[in-house]
This record gives sequence, C-alpha cells and structure tokens, in this order.
Amino acid sequence: MNALQVFSLAVLSVMAAQAQVIMPGRCPQPAVQKDFDAARYLGTWFDILKIPQSFQKGECSTATYTLQSPGVVGVFNRELLADGTINTISGTATAKDPSEPAKLSVTFFENSPPAPYWVLDTDYSSYSLVYSCTDLGLLHVDFAWIMSREPTLSPLTVARLTAKLASIGVRVDKLVPTVQDEEYCRAM
Repeated sequence: MNALQVFSLAVLSVMAAQAQVIMPGRCPQPAVQKDFDAARYLGTWFDILKIPQSFQKGECSTATYTLQSPGVVGVFNRELLADGTINTISGTATAKDPSEPAKLSVTFFENSPPAPYWVLDTDYSSYSLVYSCTDLGLLHVDFAWIMSREPTLSPLTVARLTAKLASIGVRVDKLVPTVQDEEYCRAM
C-alpha cells in the first residue's frame, strides 16, 4: 500500500467510527428549492432529524440565520451537550451563483474551505430540508438535516422530506432524531 492509500483508509476509518455516512461514487446533484428567497429563510430553525456527523454531538440543536450584509447570511448554531454545556458556532453563508440562490456555501472558520449548504425544499414557515456532501474521489460523505420552525414537525412532512432524500440516494435509515423536548432543552 502506498502512503496515499494508507492515509485514505485511516481517514475513512475515523469517519466511519464517528457515524459519518460514506457512500460510493461522487456527490449527487439534487434539485434545490426553486426561487429560493434567503430573506424569508432568516430566523431560527430547530433540528428535527439529521445524519450524524462528528461536528454535531448535542441535542436541542438550533440554527439561526440573520442577514449580515447584502448576499451574506450569518449562521449561529447552538446545541446542548450531554454534560449540560451549550456549544455554539458562528459562520457565514453565501450563494456562489446568484442564479442558484438555494446553493449556499457556509464557512465557520477563517481560511477553511466552504461547505455546501443546499436547501432542497422549504415552505419558509414550517419545514426545511438541507443537504450537503463532501467528495472524497471514489466516495462521498452525505450530510442532511430536516428542520422545523417549531421543536416538532408533522410525521407526514417528515415522511415526504425523507422520501426526497432517499430519491437522491441518501441513506435515510441513518437519520437520527434530535431531542427537542421542552424540559430537556430548558437550559438553551
């Protein structure tokens, strides 16, 4: 084995151990929300279901979006960790191509490469379906979030959004619910 193969195998092993969903092939290119309006998307969203990832370990997760300047959306994510501490991270999101405003790129750290944040579906007032993917050459890592303006979302809406993810090859059996119980999340 050459050094690149050993390194790749090590990275994939770590990702798999952290419950990342690694899939064969390159990232899918799903259709995104038509005529996406970032101004209507602003505000707070509650995480309902997600594909587990190494950077989001808590419960009671919310994402709050604000307009920082024309074309720049502020991102503020919060979660309650198992030890009772509140973990937060701030970043920015921009649309690289104004003709595809639902295909945002989000950055949380200075000089870090942006990550895709694609809004596949939203009605702006109750639900949002977000997809992201990282290409690893012959493999890719899927990320997905089903979010709501409230701490709950109707099972019919969840089923419809889950089916949309399945239609692009996302392993919906790997989606996990986020605790949004009022009592448990009171510390937030």
